[in-house]
Amino acid sequence: MSLRTALLIASAGLLIAARAASAAPSSATATFAGAASETGSATLREGPSGVLLHVELAGLTPGWHAMHFHEKGDCSDPKFASAGAHINHAAPKSPHGLLNPQGPDFGDLPNIFVGADGKAQAEAFSALVSLSGAGGRPALLDADGSAIVVHASPDDYSSQPIGGAGARIACAVIKAAP
Repeated sequence: MSLRTALLIASAGLLIAARAASAAPSSATATFAGAASETGSATLREGPSGVLLHVELAGLTPGWHAMHFHEKGDCSDPKFASAGAHINHAAPKSPHGLLNPQGPDFGDLPNIFVGADGKAQAEAFSALVSLSGAGGRPALLDADGSAIVVHASPDDYSSQPIGGAGARIACAVIKAAP
């Protein structure tokens, strides 16, 4: 093989790699479904060291509620069990809890507060995940997708397995933004 041919092949490989890297999604959206009247949406934006999440919800019980990233992009059953467990790709798996000395797992997020009108708006940043796997962090948009799940109770950030968060009351499949 000539030097010119080798350089052309190498250049083509770099061009393909650059296009693949630039094709990585920089934002995603999610629409919440609930067992009753819970509705809402989320937007996610990739940052240099994690994901910025903006959530708007309505129709929830006032007070604090846990919110987590779950391992499957599936909210098809009424109890949202199809979303699987928290994202937790560590080996060995990390225990749940933002305040757990051995944690957190990759799905952990701060609680959200729902006002007396049943509405919530919140923003959270997670340095534990990425939309596409940047920086070696778990990808929310991997082959089986991911979901955002809201729970009936607040997360205590340390007890196992889910911080006392209770039943799943709303779920949103994360999808790459158009």
